Amino acid sequence: MLRILKLGLISLVFFALMITLISLFFPSKVRISKAIDINSSPEKLMVLLRDTTQWKKWYPGADSAQLLPEITTLTDSSVVAVTMMQNGRKGVTGWNIYGSSFPNTITLQWYMDFKLGWLPWEKFSGLLFEKRYGPMMEKGLENLKKSLEN
Repeated sequence: MLRILKLGLISLVFFALMITLISLFFPSKVRISKAIDINSSPEKLMVLLRDTTQWKKWYPGADSAQLLPEITTLTDSSVVAVTMMQNGRKGVTGWNIYGSSFPNTITLQWYMDFKLGWLPWEKFSGLLFEKRYGPMMEKGLENLKKSLEN
């Protein structure tokens, strides 16, 4: 009986070490990025991006969420904001405006950066961020496009 218990404990420790070692090969920073072409001027778009009170018009969930975004960088073609995430960490989200080869069209890139801890479950959770945040970002870009093109 003691032999089985000892084997089980050694197996459990070995398995935990293997999972931890495998997770070290995963990046500690993850970026999710989506882009869309919009028929609008950069100035009209910047009005909706740089004013966080305007986010409720296009940012999915911003009207009901307790987001407290703080814009940290603002240029004529980019906005970077920091928000507190549910786990207490800061999340960075940003938008870059690029010119397009089509007339009166701009390309808007929306990205989210996440810093992960060293714990294996944090690293493995980074694999799911695309499924969690990707559709929300696509919906937000579509909302921006609709509001600017109408």
